[in-house]
Amino acid sequence: MSILDRFRLDGQVAIVTGSGRGIGAATALAFADAGADVVVSARTVEQLEDTAKQVRQRGRRALVVPCDVLDAAQRANLVDRALDEFGRLDILVNNAGGWPPKPTLDTSEKEFESCFRFNVTTAFAMTRLAVPRIAQTAGRGAIVNISSVAGRFNARGFAAYGTAKAALSFLTKTLAQDFAPKIRVNGIAVGSILTDALSNFMNDDLERQMLSKTPMGRLGEVEDISACALYLASPAAGYVTGEIYGVNGGLTQIQVDMPKVEL
Repeated sequence: MSILDRFRLDGQVAIVTGSGRGIGAATALAFADAGADVVVSARTVEQLEDTAKQVRQRGRRALVVPCDVLDAAQRANLVDRALDEFGRLDILVNNAGGWPPKPTLDTSEKEFESCFRFNVTTAFAMTRLAVPRIAQTAGRGAIVNISSVAGRFNARGFAAYGTAKAALSFLTKTLAQDFAPKIRVNGIAVGSILTDALSNFMNDDLERQMLSKTPMGRLGEVEDISACALYLASPAAGYVTGEIYGVNGGLTQIQVDMPKVEL
């Protein structure tokens, strides 16, 4: 048996939230390359259909389930549809999330709570739905949470997003204790990745600033994250749980300088 066989997901079924594009889509394709069937989920059907098409081109089955993870009924439907279609569930990737930096005194209480709900509560809720079904149908499985370096380093303007991702990382470690040994729970502390979300506000000056603070001298690609997600979901990481893997080019600080608060 080759060590590479431990990275295979043959016969397994994965749900990947936010998989219409970016990190989520790349993760869905990585899982398909490794032999898994994939339930792709996000709010935009056209993007999901494109991801599903690429999964099928790899010889695997894909199920498109539009879902807003903020909606409890839609979350439940996502898990139910996966079970109805495939009869089992092995892997959940909580990828849907995000929030732009914003000066703290301009961040309302509602925005702060909405950021937390989008990045933390939804992952908690999806995990509560998925874990019993994984245990019932597959016996063992894995949860992968997409966190961020914003949850590791203190920086101006990241009160909402940084706090939410720090909470997601802590939640990941706590759930790993709850569900071991049957279900492993790990996370990825993502750095600056070349996605549409980043390109929407990227310019030459900002890119130079970000690269100057990145030891690896480049911004990340979605495949950098999907490769780690594949490892964490696969038998190769069978003795790994409760870990937050940094895939961020060696960052020791947030790359974006937000203005100081003037008091």
